[in-house]
Amino acid sequence: MPNKSIIIALAGNPNAGKTTIFNNLTGTRQKVGNWPGVTVEKKEGHLTTNGYKLTVVDLPGTYSLTAYSIEEIVARNFILDEKPDVVVHIIDASNLERNLYLATQLRELDTKVIFVLNMEDVARQRGAQIDGDKLAELLDVPVVFTVGNRNEGTEELLRTIISVVESDVELPRTRRVYYGKDIEKAIGELSEFIRDKTDGKLPYNIRWIAVKLLEDDKIVKERIRQTANPQGEAILREAELKRQRLREFFDEEPEIVMTDLRYGFVAGIVKEVLKTVSEKRVDVSRQVDQVLTNRLLGLPIFVFFVWAMFQLTFSLGAYPMSWIDAGAGWLGQTVGGILPGGLFRDLIVDGVIAGVGSVVIFLPNILILFFCIALFEDTGYMARAAFLMDKVMHLIGLHGKSFIPLLMGFGCNAPAIMATRTLESEKDRILTILINPLMSCSARLPVYVLLAGTFFGARAGNAIFSIYILGIVLAILIGRLFRSTVLRGKVAPFVMELPPYRMPMLKGLLVHMWDRSKIFLKKMGGVILIGSLVVWFLSSFPREIRFSKDYASEIAATSARYEASMTDVEGEFHEELVRERDQAVSALEAEKVKERVEKSYMGRLGKMLAPVFAPLGMDWRASVAVLTGFVAKEIVVSTLGVLHAVGAQETEKSEALKLALKKSGMTPLSAYAMMAFVLIYIPCLATVSVIRRETNSWKWTAFSIAYSTILAWGIAFLIYQGGKGIGLA
Repeated sequence: MPNKSIIIALAGNPNAGKTTIFNNLTGTRQKVGNWPGVTVEKKEGHLTTNGYKLTVVDLPGTYSLTAYSIEEIVARNFILDEKPDVVVHIIDASNLERNLYLATQLRELDTKVIFVLNMEDVARQRGAQIDGDKLAELLDVPVVFTVGNRNEGTEELLRTIISVVESDVELPRTRRVYYGKDIEKAIGELSEFIRDKTDGKLPYNIRWIAVKLLEDDKIVKERIRQTANPQGEAILREAELKRQRLREFFDEEPEIVMTDLRYGFVAGIVKEVLKTVSEKRVDVSRQVDQVLTNRLLGLPIFVFFVWAMFQLTFSLGAYPMSWIDAGAGWLGQTVGGILPGGLFRDLIVDGVIAGVGSVVIFLPNILILFFCIALFEDTGYMARAAFLMDKVMHLIGLHGKSFIPLLMGFGCNAPAIMATRTLESEKDRILTILINPLMSCSARLPVYVLLAGTFFGARAGNAIFSIYILGIVLAILIGRLFRSTVLRGKVAPFVMELPPYRMPMLKGLLVHMWDRSKIFLKKMGGVILIGSLVVWFLSSFPREIRFSKDYASEIAATSARYEASMTDVEGEFHEELVRERDQAVSALEAEKVKERVEKSYMGRLGKMLAPVFAPLGMDWRASVAVLTGFVAKEIVVSTLGVLHAVGAQETEKSEALKLALKKSGMTPLSAYAMMAFVLIYIPCLATVSVIRRETNSWKWTAFSIAYSTILAWGIAFLIYQGGKGIGLA
């Protein structure tokens, strides 16, 4: 077989199973980014089969190719401009009529199309029988049946893709939507006018351009101005004349009439190919929804699921955490033993290994959290969560659609804020952006796990869960405040679609988990590494420090004193004296390191900040840690490790840091206040830059930074001082 490259575009409605098919085809051979110029997620995967190199592009989920939303524009532009070898349209077989509207628009484009009737099992369970051969005959396209969550039909789909690409058959010009005598006449006349004015030298099919101009498509009109110059304005004037005649004839906008005719065409196809079995079938999704979306039970069940997720994240993640912790300690000891003493060894061992190692141990918690979120998404429960929260969102002055970016915020606030572009109302979008950082992202989780694990023991999961709940409650209160003051306006209406429940594939869950966790791992080699080195530098310099006492002499004198006592004793008494000597020497060495850090640049900065954070129960080390957290929240943990002199050569760094935190004077109350502060205060640098880009305003960016930091200080103050007042300190 020839070694040929094939570009495949996957199109389809949201919840049609497109992502599952994409994962079945590409597995982990994927890369995720953004489409050029917009913040809509772009997924691309690769595979090789039968000598062909296939590139699969997952287009944004969309119900049509009418250029109203960013997703529709991105999907249509890719098909028109990049000209993929074949477009694979993923159709939810259990909702055939709704999905075929997009199919009618794909058939109007100059591209080869394959229809994939996915979730065939769900359609059968609902008593629906689809004649795939008849559908293929009516629309002159190949039809493949699949069950995505069981990976059935994938091989047949690959064979069909290669067969369609290899075929030299010209694209059919018939079996498209017939718009009636009057509109078809207008399309024909406008097409001839465009052909005469441009000599047929346009990059797109001329009939399609005529249809879009009659629908008053703003993007196509702009492209005609750019590509058909100097005849562009004449073409647009002619199109407007045709639109005016049709408007007078139908007493309706032409695009509305054409949309109705498309739906009529779809209804005719469905009548031909769909047979409903009269036997009554059990709709499992509807029965489950009677419980999970129940007016009384739905919200408590959702809260329980979230609570269970955090309990699992903390308890199950504790085991691999200890293994990674021991591994990082072993690596620090090994490297420290190999490298000669000096500044370079300190940089590698205490800067790189200790800094990054203190954060990487939380990778299991991140993986478990993302696995649970993927489980919610792939089963269809995430949409139910948005539905359940719709009434809560109305308390803020938003609707259920805004809850989707807020849910994404539990993973990472930066892409979650990008996702607000799908909101039509500018005020809704800005309000969602402002409260999104109150959704506790995964970068904050290492801080919670450290502090809760140190001070709350078996109740650590409950403590972490309560912090997430605090963020949600604050988002409701702050949203309500902003909606009634700086962002007054009515709530835009929105209908939430509830997809059927599906059995998730383990492969799909792992792919989703890995996609999100890669962001965390990339931070390890990027911002966290750089931040750890900056913290190490500031805590290690200046090198020449005037200590309060001669530690070397005291250590030597202490050792000599114990050595003299040990000459006359043997056995258990000798071993006891050895332990006492080692403890005394270790205490002096730790005191020396502590004084060095206090007199370093970082220590001086901490002393300056101390009065600001003292009312919150945070000492100067915690003050510096939250300051460095502006770069990335994970750095808070590595900063605490450096400032508490927990080096990479500690065999159990995590336990050593927990012990140091307890000895520092921090209490469960002050630890909880610090967790609340980390939740609320200024988001990380990446999120701030995204806020600036998405709002296109320094004013809103500065407002976000100011309000969140002031709110964080106030809430932490109330927690600590209020707790002290009732005797919790």
